[in-house]
Amino acid sequence: MRGLLASSIGVTCAAALALPLTPPATAVTARPATTVQAAPAAARPAGPAAPLAGSTQSLPLTPLSRDRALGGTGAEQGLPRQDVRSFSLLGVVWDDPDAELHGRVQVRTRAAGTGTWSAWQEVETHNADHGADPDTSERASGHVRGATAPLWVGESDGVEVRVSPDAEQRTEDTAGGARTVSSSLELPAGMRLELVDPGTTDPGRTADAAHAPVGPPRSRAATVRTPADAPEAAEGTTAELTEGTTEGTTAGATVESAEASAANAPLAAPGATEIPALDRAGTERELLTLRSGELTAAQRAKPYIGPRPGIVTRRGWGADEKLREKKFVYTKKVKAAFVHHTASGNKYKCSQAPSVIRGIYRYHVRSMGWRDIGYNFLVDKCGNIYEGRAGGVAKPVLGAHTLGFNSNSMGIAVLGTFTTTKPSAAAVKGVARLTAWKLGLFGGNPNGKTYLKSGGGNLYRKGKNVRLNVISGHRDGFATECPGRQLYGKLGSARTTAAGYQGR
Repeated sequence: MRGLLASSIGVTCAAALALPLTPPATAVTARPATTVQAAPAAARPAGPAAPLAGSTQSLPLTPLSRDRALGGTGAEQGLPRQDVRSFSLLGVVWDDPDAELHGRVQVRTRAAGTGTWSAWQEVETHNADHGADPDTSERASGHVRGATAPLWVGESDGVEVRVSPDAEQRTEDTAGGARTVSSSLELPAGMRLELVDPGTTDPGRTADAAHAPVGPPRSRAATVRTPADAPEAAEGTTAELTEGTTEGTTAGATVESAEASAANAPLAAPGATEIPALDRAGTERELLTLRSGELTAAQRAKPYIGPRPGIVTRRGWGADEKLREKKFVYTKKVKAAFVHHTASGNKYKCSQAPSVIRGIYRYHVRSMGWRDIGYNFLVDKCGNIYEGRAGGVAKPVLGAHTLGFNSNSMGIAVLGTFTTTKPSAAAVKGVARLTAWKLGLFGGNPNGKTYLKSGGGNLYRKGKNVRLNVISGHRDGFATECPGRQLYGKLGSARTTAAGYQGR
């Protein structure tokens, strides 16, 4: 996949409202992950396996001396074929998060237990369009690094990698006239190969730290002003960013105290692996209980919200909660959903999806330096929906998915690469079901338009109010090919289906 930068060099590309009513505890804890969606039982993600923490191997890349006659540039970096500890996902990172890797990354891996080496595989190099917005604490942490997209390769114990810089041409004046000179672009400094073993579950994970309460953020830590002439100024003149923690006070954070805990019980009981689906009537009752004072008489008579889909919790996919930051950060509402693909390849089974997500989670946090996984939700090829960034599935959790447009939006990543491969009908339906519910909590029409203020990017200057589809692709907010041509072409269908689920 090649992205689109204004400079012509490519780039590319994973809740303050509460649901105070909860399903019976027996319904939450007794239903296994095999009933999340309407896909065949054989396609369901398995429940947590025996505890086995994951790990990351970080190997510095070194100059390669491939023969130019064989296609080498003389400026390549990489690693020769070598034995390593077991891993299943990989990527390349570098020191400066603002530096772009203009080149080609190729890897070969050896399947664990068979000794069989794969053919050379491409790693998506342009990942600068993902990440926290400029001027946010997450972006300014000093821990963030530039990175390629992660690639899922399956369990492997050997690896070889080569990184070849793109060539640039320039014109030089000489005594004999102008001539064209070709040279290699400079690769980013500090490149390292990250080999991620996703493990299975974390033996030290505690259920009470896995989720934020589902009540609204209670205080303001930062405010983003909206110009008085903004098209949606009537909705409110601030976009709130709030930080909370269930683990105590941290710098710049506000403690989510127990004062609202009784009224804001979590959607799933501690330790549950799934938030079960609700029918339309049950979902409408929860919405009316939550927002009755904010709704008009017409909205109370006919609320537009899709039935809540089943959602695999972070515990369900085995998140190690000790990896992420303890505090949670929220914006004011969810006005739009940005759809992504993970660009991690399509060679996974639905039963492996939790492992893929754990790998992406560890890569985002340990390798790229983010506070948590970047996406708010993930959807696999069987249509199963997974909780992403921690903080509460019904809350407007601030993600790191669409550079410049993370505030007042959510990011949904479909597991896979959809540049030339079509997404499954189940995956598209999963996106529609999720957006019909989550956007419905905030009054969003999946077939409608909305305005978001840009935090800065390569398409829109910082501060510009941009009119976008309520369900947009990543490329609508940043010059990129994400979520891939094939998935982007299905967003119209997702919008229509989601609106139908809402009863529109």
